[in-house]
Amino acid sequence: MKKFLDDDFILENDTAKHLFHDFCEDLPIIDYHCHLSAKEIYEDKRFDNIGDIWFGGSQDDGSMAGDHYKWRLMRSNGISEDLVTGRSNELLRFKKFAEALSLAIGNPMYHWCHLELKKYFGIDEPLNPSNAERIYEKCNSLLKNDPDLSVRGLIKKSNVAYIGTTDDPTDDLKYHKLIAEDKSIDFLVRPSFRPDKAVNIHKDGFKEYIALLAKSVGKDSLENTSEVIDALINRLEYFVSCGCVASDHGLDYVPFRIVSFDECDKTFNKAMNGEKISMDEAEGYMTTVLLALGRKYSELNIAMEIHYSCLRNVNERKFKELGPDTGYDVIGQNSCGDNLSLLLSKLDSTNELPKTMIFSLYPSDNAQIDTLIGAFQSDEVPGKIQHGPAWWFNDSKSGMEDQMRSLASLGILGNFIGMLTDSRSFLSYTRHDYFRRIMCNLIGKWVENGEYPCDEEALKKIVTGISYYNAKRYFGI
Repeated sequence: MKKFLDDDFILENDTAKHLFHDFCEDLPIIDYHCHLSAKEIYEDKRFDNIGDIWFGGSQDDGSMAGDHYKWRLMRSNGISEDLVTGRSNELLRFKKFAEALSLAIGNPMYHWCHLELKKYFGIDEPLNPSNAERIYEKCNSLLKNDPDLSVRGLIKKSNVAYIGTTDDPTDDLKYHKLIAEDKSIDFLVRPSFRPDKAVNIHKDGFKEYIALLAKSVGKDSLENTSEVIDALINRLEYFVSCGCVASDHGLDYVPFRIVSFDECDKTFNKAMNGEKISMDEAEGYMTTVLLALGRKYSELNIAMEIHYSCLRNVNERKFKELGPDTGYDVIGQNSCGDNLSLLLSKLDSTNELPKTMIFSLYPSDNAQIDTLIGAFQSDEVPGKIQHGPAWWFNDSKSGMEDQMRSLASLGILGNFIGMLTDSRSFLSYTRHDYFRRIMCNLIGKWVENGEYPCDEEALKKIVTGISYYNAKRYFGI
């Protein structure tokens, strides 16, 4: 029986161990998509206790911010909401989480939490109800006294070379600029352009957001679709001046409906007047804006990330109580592969298809995505069109293996740009270690089964590329 979480955790054969320990383990991390705070990085925030950095919860302004993976796990064990997102008793909350975690065999959260305890706090014993208070006190003592456990210290301890945050077009990027000017910060923090609120015309808050977008470009208002697009491009160019290399689009599904600008403007005016619009009308406007942005991304060498097939806020009662991003989103099932192919083809028809990363939350889309990306590759960069890594509910061991097996069988796994955290936690960089172990183990099995030769040079290129070098090349870092 193997020891839990030993140095060869997940690595099942000698080839896997060699690939991970000798080639991948010490490579820097490029976290090209996450939700970390540039403000907290610049201010080098320190956390009061393990509950603050592990769970988060209700904020001083009444909003919610934290790790909804952990919140879902606690709710699944019948823990009351005042301990899930409330902060009144952090020790009790930690104990209750330990109870839930000890039952979560097979859940990646069990691995993630213990990798974090081991790497950042030197704790290699399994967390359970009997030792929860002792571990809680040790973590808190280290957070208070260890200079390496500030935000910047955690980033350096994780060997992170690049952080791509997720930012609204109206953001002034004040903290990104301050970070870039701070010579003591030796890792890169760059903004990523997330224009969802200006694209999703059918969602609540669109009218109010357009007013904010207008203000961000020095206007009193935006009167039509062309002005919205111009404002977004204005802000995109500002983001690029601050080092932006990627955009991100979070879509329920990928739309594709070609309409005239006159039709778009009619829809835009209805939305701004508070009138109900149909989904056909919304799709026409969304497609027009997405195509305009895609063309600009191509011109500016910005990679376009597309995330889709998430059903958001499905529990209406809890959404009203807690708001968005609190653990009530689920996997969606959308038949939008045709639309996605049409969107890519439309951009490609004028040689304006940007580097594109495709993420579907519905795991059965893997094969469709992998055949689709093969239809739009070019000689601009190897793997110009990428199947993004297993995302959100799929970033488990089995989910990562399924995504890589599909990509390998239908494309070139060796050009894959690898893992991202998509996280709001500064401890989550252990997920890159987790991914690299899973990737090396998968490839190691193929080698030891005689399905790929034991070619040292070729294997090194593949695993180090997926771990680091492919992303470095892809984003021009």
